[in-house]
Amino acid sequence: MSLYAAVDLGASSGRVAVGHIQNGKIVVREVHRFSHEAQTLSDGSIRWEWEKIVHEVITGLNKSLDLGPIKSLGIDSWAVDYGLLNSEGKLTEIPYTYRDGRTDGLMTQLQRDVGREYIYSKTGIQFIFFNTAYQLFAAKGSQAFKSAKVFLMLPDLLNYFLCGKKSNEVTNASSTQLLNARSQEWDWDLIKKIGIPKAIFPKLHKPKAVIGKVRGHGAINGIKVVAVGSHDTASAVAGTPLNPNGRSAYISSGTWSLVGLELEEAVTTQKAMDYNITNEVGVEGRIRFIRNVTGMWLLEESIRYWRAKGQNFTAAELAAGAAKCDSIQIIDTEDPMFAKPGPMPETIAKFCQETGQAVPETPFEFARCIFDSLALAYSRALKDLIDASGKEIDEINIVGGGSANELLNQLTADATGKVVYSGPVEATVLGNLIIQMEADGKIASLEEGRAMISESTNRKKFTPQEGTDWEALWHGILS
Repeated sequence: MSLYAAVDLGASSGRVAVGHIQNGKIVVREVHRFSHEAQTLSDGSIRWEWEKIVHEVITGLNKSLDLGPIKSLGIDSWAVDYGLLNSEGKLTEIPYTYRDGRTDGLMTQLQRDVGREYIYSKTGIQFIFFNTAYQLFAAKGSQAFKSAKVFLMLPDLLNYFLCGKKSNEVTNASSTQLLNARSQEWDWDLIKKIGIPKAIFPKLHKPKAVIGKVRGHGAINGIKVVAVGSHDTASAVAGTPLNPNGRSAYISSGTWSLVGLELEEAVTTQKAMDYNITNEVGVEGRIRFIRNVTGMWLLEESIRYWRAKGQNFTAAELAAGAAKCDSIQIIDTEDPMFAKPGPMPETIAKFCQETGQAVPETPFEFARCIFDSLALAYSRALKDLIDASGKEIDEINIVGGGSANELLNQLTADATGKVVYSGPVEATVLGNLIIQMEADGKIASLEEGRAMISESTNRKKFTPQEGTDWEALWHGILS
């Protein structure tokens, strides 16, 4: 029996899981889970607990050996963040989190200096203030940047710490807004215009490539390090049982929600740019045509706020309570006021006051406001994706941690008018694993892997119900 380890890092937690094939199904066992938080340093910058993350990943990989020899490992994480190595192969500084304020105003500046249309026609990537391009632009005057010799996205940085190889995996590299959407290679002309030295960018590799073997880490030495969709959404989409007829959309629901379609080619039209849609590279070179929508971040920050006040709620408890609430308040989930850490319920209350709505009073009412607002945001994102691509869809597949929220699943079906299938919750881990299995010759294709995932998981169907006029809500409150 061949065992494979998937390292899946989210913006607030990480885990290591081990998977194998048994009777035509994929069996997964989580062996290690840990939490981590962004830290505000004395200089005001917001950084990742990087040493903790590395330690916990290695701890998890050692635990995986309790199940037997591990044939390979693959690492995925959130996008856009990176580390810089100096000439000695050491980090020049602790990696920043994308929520740090150093990029404030820089997106507008680069759009003016380089050209919004030029950037989008090259990369096809959605304009978000924390994209890697703007982070690097913010950093380039610093001593840490001046001493940098190698740029690595965070999963690739972990790969380097494990096996010593310096290269960037293409699905996550595409999130930088520095990759050419058609060639799927670094866009040197754009990089030059931004003023970033070409020399710091190592070669790219694709999913299924064997990067190296673990060395210098004791018992886990010798495990093959295999490239997966290192952007967690790329792995999540790979692990989504999309209908083979091509008429499926997906929502990867976590801290961020990514509403998307799977396309064969990038769409970099004026309409796609105006809708702020992203064309990220997926597994096997397919395009993840995606709109990034704020996701469970709103609920996660609210839970932290209530916990600090002595009110301890789980997401499941809040969803159950929210289902009993009748009043509807809507927030614009993409308003920048909701993007940064802070007292989220107070921010929601402020938005409701400023838009002439009743203010939620209980945690359950705040949660219901979040879920209604997310469902509406999903609906509007999907309409834009369909309009820009010309692709029609019949169903939506919701995967990731948020897919366990049955209230939000039903609200999404209602708001979009589309049938919703929920699950698998572990789409990212499953997508990570099937790429390793395909690299090992145990699975013949991505489609075979997806079919195996469909057989391995229990998915639930949600049918649209009439009632709320979602478009009227949007135009009445937020237009």
